[in-house]
Amino acid sequence: MKKRDLLTASALALVLSVAAASAETVMNRGNDTDPASLDPHQTQTVSESRVLNDLLEGLATVDADGKVIPGMAESWDISEDGTVYTFHMRDAKWSNGDPVTANDFDYSLHRIMDPATAAGYASILFPIKNGEAVAGGNMPLDQLGVRAIDDKTLEITLENPTPYFIQLLTHQSALPVHKASVDEFGNQFTRAGNMVTNGAYMLDSFTPNDKLVMVKNPNYYNADKVAIDRVNWIPFDDISACMRRFQASEVSICSDVPGEQMDYVKANLADALHVSPYLGTFYLPIKGAEGSPLKDARVRKALSMAIDRDFIAEQVWAGTMLPSYTLVPPGISNYVDGGITVDYADTDLFDREDEAKELLEEAGVAPGSLTIELRYNTSENNKNTMAAVADMLKNIGVNATLNEVEGTTYFNYLREGGQFDVARAGWIGDYDDPQNFLMLYTSDTPFNYPRWKNPDYDALMAKAAATTDLTERANVLSDAEKLLLDQQPIIPILSYSSRALVASNVEGYHDNLLNDHLTQWLSLN
Repeated sequence: MKKRDLLTASALALVLSVAAASAETVMNRGNDTDPASLDPHQTQTVSESRVLNDLLEGLATVDADGKVIPGMAESWDISEDGTVYTFHMRDAKWSNGDPVTANDFDYSLHRIMDPATAAGYASILFPIKNGEAVAGGNMPLDQLGVRAIDDKTLEITLENPTPYFIQLLTHQSALPVHKASVDEFGNQFTRAGNMVTNGAYMLDSFTPNDKLVMVKNPNYYNADKVAIDRVNWIPFDDISACMRRFQASEVSICSDVPGEQMDYVKANLADALHVSPYLGTFYLPIKGAEGSPLKDARVRKALSMAIDRDFIAEQVWAGTMLPSYTLVPPGISNYVDGGITVDYADTDLFDREDEAKELLEEAGVAPGSLTIELRYNTSENNKNTMAAVADMLKNIGVNATLNEVEGTTYFNYLREGGQFDVARAGWIGDYDDPQNFLMLYTSDTPFNYPRWKNPDYDALMAKAAATTDLTERANVLSDAEKLLLDQQPIIPILSYSSRALVASNVEGYHDNLLNDHLTQWLSLN
């Protein structure tokens, strides 16, 4: 071949390469914050779940409407007594070409329940037989009710019939990890270049405070139906910044909307705004140092009574949240009709403030003598909420200061037992059942941020777990919530709505109760 021909061929190859790159479909998605980890057994937040559900797929997954569908298991059988699930694996591959087998899930489920993993979300899998005992180090790991019968068949045995178990398996805690990668790279197995995935996407790069980049996984069994070739997940602790980039057409989806700018959003971005019921609760755990008045239930109840939830819902959150006095959100399945309430929910606010002052006096707290710190993770909506709470507490003679903490470390601090007075927390349902909310305040759950312990509460939750009649079980769970709210280690404030900005050229974004929007179901027109 002549030199000129070689140059022509080289130029043509370059043109074809540029053309191929320009044909790549790229989506920029806003996320609340960077993931603290990409190890599914070390994560706990919704922002991490969004990313992980693009990278990894469990035995079951969810479709564009948030409905549970088969994932790595193409089908399953359930025993007559509801305690043995047999999963039949589909033909699927990891991103490196290895087959996905029942052994991968046997390994992964044992790994998250291994005390050595110290997984904060292990408790969500306690319905598995011996799960709690194994995770607590009180029973050998090989006694966990999970076993691979062969490469294509996985058997999971439960302690009791669990009506939400398949939905639970869509949660990030039940996602698999690639054993050979963990063995080779240890805690570095989630780094770009090391991480092997079985979901619709592979990790390309991760630059904290900039973006996490994923590319389509060619080995994914459904790859021919995945329309987005590259996903840039961009963290926005300041959700107003996401909105600005959305308006500049630099981001296709913002995961949240600033409440203080909702009037502007409704006036200027109404077609892009998605507000939908969301299975979640915004609440304030109360801890306090030893000897603090916050250890007194009367003081905690006084704080709760002083908070004007209607004002916060309407003025701070611009009507995109609902006032709430309970941990279990409205509309949840398998609960008592209409849920429960507290005795002061319908009392006039001024009367409530008077009663709160009386409770403080009974507890020996003189007006102006108690100063507490309100801790919250970075977000304009959170800041405005906690500032409003601080103003409301002044009305009963309690002083409050604000402490804003950067998002990626915030929940790790709470989960690991960090000290605080009053903190901001939110819980989004992992599955549509009240147990998912009420289990947070059993004695040994890492998400029990105040480290509140009540044997009667634990007994009620254990009784509910062993109760197969759903009506009776709902009554037991409601008794547990009544006890929790009587002792008030937490102050529920709001029931969530999901709020997002979605560009008009995004297709496949369907509002749903759990706010699940996997990128594999999205496309750009």
